[in-house]
Amino acid sequence: MENLLGQETSPYLLQHQDNPVHWQPWSKETLALAKSEGKPILLSVGYAACHWCHVMAHESFEDPATAAVMNELFINIKVDREERPDIDQIYQSALALLGEQGGWPLTMFLNSSGEPFWGGTYFPPGNSYGRPGFTNVLQTVSDIFKNEPEKVTKNRDALKTALQQHNKGFDGDRPKLTLEVLDRIAARYAEEADPEYGGIGSAPKFPQTYVLETLWRSYLRTGNEGLAEIVIKALTVMSQGGIYDHLGGGFARYSTDARWLAPHFEKMLYDNAQILDLLLTVHHETKSELFEARIYETVDWLLREMVTDEGGFAATIDADSEGVEGKFYVWSRGDVTALLPDHASHFCEVYDISEEGNWEETNILNRLNYPDMQDVETEASLKECRDILFAARASRIPPGLDDKVLTDWNGLMITTLARAGDYFGEPRWIDAAETAFVAITTNSMETDGRLFHSYRLGRAQHSGVLDDYANMSRAGLALYEITGKAFYLERVQRWTGLLDKHFWDDTVGGYFYTADDAEALIVRTKNAHDNAVPAGNGVVLEVLAKLHLLTGERAPFEAATDMVRHFSAEIGRNFFPLATLLNNFETLVNARQIVVVGQRSDAQTLDLIAVLKDFSIPTRVVNVIDETEDLPFDHPAKGKTKQDGKPTVYVCTGPVCSAPANSAVAFRALLEEGQVHGPA
Repeated sequence: MENLLGQETSPYLLQHQDNPVHWQPWSKETLALAKSEGKPILLSVGYAACHWCHVMAHESFEDPATAAVMNELFINIKVDREERPDIDQIYQSALALLGEQGGWPLTMFLNSSGEPFWGGTYFPPGNSYGRPGFTNVLQTVSDIFKNEPEKVTKNRDALKTALQQHNKGFDGDRPKLTLEVLDRIAARYAEEADPEYGGIGSAPKFPQTYVLETLWRSYLRTGNEGLAEIVIKALTVMSQGGIYDHLGGGFARYSTDARWLAPHFEKMLYDNAQILDLLLTVHHETKSELFEARIYETVDWLLREMVTDEGGFAATIDADSEGVEGKFYVWSRGDVTALLPDHASHFCEVYDISEEGNWEETNILNRLNYPDMQDVETEASLKECRDILFAARASRIPPGLDDKVLTDWNGLMITTLARAGDYFGEPRWIDAAETAFVAITTNSMETDGRLFHSYRLGRAQHSGVLDDYANMSRAGLALYEITGKAFYLERVQRWTGLLDKHFWDDTVGGYFYTADDAEALIVRTKNAHDNAVPAGNGVVLEVLAKLHLLTGERAPFEAATDMVRHFSAEIGRNFFPLATLLNNFETLVNARQIVVVGQRSDAQTLDLIAVLKDFSIPTRVVNVIDETEDLPFDHPAKGKTKQDGKPTVYVCTGPVCSAPANSAVAFRALLEEGQVHGPA
């Protein structure tokens, strides 16, 4: 046997191609090899930007003695969780069923059928951190597999049964979901907010943007200012904490501490897409200078560092450089003083830079002690200082870029970038979003519309999963609403048709994570749980709701209501991971339709649409049409016309439309009368 990872395209797998471990890719052939050899499988799942993945690789996988034990006792499979989220999802669930907290690196032990019987995450080389040493684990698992097969069988059967039950969904009461229920759930989420440092929960602190969006939506419905304060504080501390790159823009994945100082420094495309999206939604009302600055800086980072040659967006930037976590980003006081001789004292005060350091004897730039924006002159001076440090940082060895283009993550960023470009009047952002959309449809899509999940080095690989279709459909709808190009709507209709054909559960409703003709794994997962990315079923709910409202087609609405009916059984059991589904339920039942009768290119039409920039309306659906006669017979705007020959807007909720408005002043008054929240 030999290490076969050199034949792969994933940067993460290629990082391990020179390991002395005989790594194999996940394949039917590898599973068959385990069966013929009579060995258990060691499955290691990680990703290129993962700090602890690097640690375990350096300590164990690069060590010849450890590799010799692995090669002797196991068939060793290495998987990039970003390339194969279907595999990762199954075995993360299995680990959770073992009572362990999930994460990466994921280390699972399987039989030759791919059925798990034990596992963990990071294991140190020797007994430490309260965890057994990796070599000891290898020997113990191998001995049990050989000598106590009944234990392996017992664990395997229990895990497999639990996984199958988990993916059937939950029986029991199906509470009626209403907006009032959403507000009660938001109140419960609010109890988990950290009143001192902001955000949800305690260390480690993740952005949890879907939960924050639930709170913001409830605030918009109820006027509960306390909910808005939680969201604004969370976005403020994330924007001013060490989780944000104050020189280059962009957010790291999460904070290791409660006060948002010290991140794991990897930057993920999906995190930045989601944080930007929420900043944008909240900025519609707050007009926060800080939030606007972070949006512009992060988009600048995206377009400077994350655009691939094909025009798509790269996946991640590593946490480590030169083998050290965060080395690229941190500063000593001496370095800053040398670069800023006339401004060092003030800059170091504002950005928390000291001789002793604020993290591991060095300094992470942050403004947690100065979260408020200073006067214009002071901020301009600080910007000049940051530019000097940024230029100096460019001479350092940068962390690695994982430049594979993931379809689902691109969908998230395309939506956000298009929305931001429309809101701030930045056509180049919309152009970049459209270019990325074309890159996906050119490189990661077959002629029949079927999507691949990953693209790199000229190779599109791995069957598209639910999230790919959901997030790209959402992106298509965003681009359609902004540009009016029918191409985008037609593409979304084709993708949702493919979802219905290949992913829909005909028995009880909802969409499976994988297609019916994809590789058969030990279980076909289906849930509506948010993880690092929003749940595909939750995103599809918004897509179906908007598709119904924009086209009048009944089938998307019926599929959406079936989804809500199916997944509502989980609300009584545990609603915490269902935030995306809950948020988009509001869009399904209480969307604010903005129907503009007029030409999109007309200056007066554009003036009407521009009014929306001053109102936070997460459920809005914008439909610009020449004639309402083309709307379905039961659409509330059917038959509505221009007034006085001018482009005219109607605000429709449910079966009722507002009075017409054919001026920006009248439209603004309509929204204010409807108690839609505008600038504070």
